[in-house]
Amino acid sequence: MKSFETWLVEDVENTFSIVKRKSYHLLEVWLSADQKPDDYQTFGINKLKNELSDNVDTWNEDEIKFHFIGTFVQLVDFITDRFKSFTQRTLKAKINEIEVGGRVDYMVATGKARPKHPFFFFHEYKPSKRGINDPLGQLLIEMVTAQFLNSDNMPLYGAYIEGRFWYFVILNEKEYSVSKAFDATENDIYKIFSILCKAKEYINDWFDKQIK
Repeated sequence: MKSFETWLVEDVENTFSIVKRKSYHLLEVWLSADQKPDDYQTFGINKLKNELSDNVDTWNEDEIKFHFIGTFVQLVDFITDRFKSFTQRTLKAKINEIEVGGRVDYMVATGKARPKHPFFFFHEYKPSKRGINDPLGQLLIEMVTAQFLNSDNMPLYGAYIEGRFWYFVILNEKEYSVSKAFDATENDIYKIFSILCKAKEYINDWFDKQIK
């Protein structure tokens, strides 16, 4: 089995015929999200923005996850009766005779004890590790695996995080697209919050369609 952490972007593109689009309507629609935080969320966002600004250059991966990402994502609240967030859970599949798998930093999926139908992924790493791994490649192979397991022809959403910078990614069929960088130590953090809220809205829309 080829582990997620060994995949590079070009490996995913070449192995699974995935094509990158510089301009992609689905990504543009997602990034146009404009949900405003309430007073409680605004207080939390400002506090986290200041803490990240003061510490991002010295925190390691686990510290960024613990002190910033986990608390920030809680403000969006991906834990509902329909779906929840999972961390460090294993995902694997055999796609075109190629076995892939590994632990996922963070995913939003159906399921109570274990993830069943994934919708959204995070991959986080420190920029200093650029020579060791490829965060976009790892995120893409996780999304390709989920796409194969879901078998529902629906887009997959994700983000990879380089310290203060967030990049949003969408995979639809054989095409993917990546956003510009959003700086969580600046007012971009409000846009990041809004984009995550939009992802949650997309997941709820999926459930509503299943009920009809």
